[in-house]
Amino acid sequence: MTLVRWLALALLLGALLALELLVFGGTHLVFLARRLFDLIEWIAFWR
Repeated sequence: MTLVRWLALALLLGALLALELLVFGGTHLVFLARRLFDLIEWIAFWR
């Protein structure tokens, strides 16, 4: 991917995280981080 696409993707993710913080607060981000960690651990286990 080109640099412009990476920057657009990073901007989109940043905007989604900011919206997440505004709507749900910081505790929901901790919940999502735990779920992401569980998913990564599951993928690593089944590799």
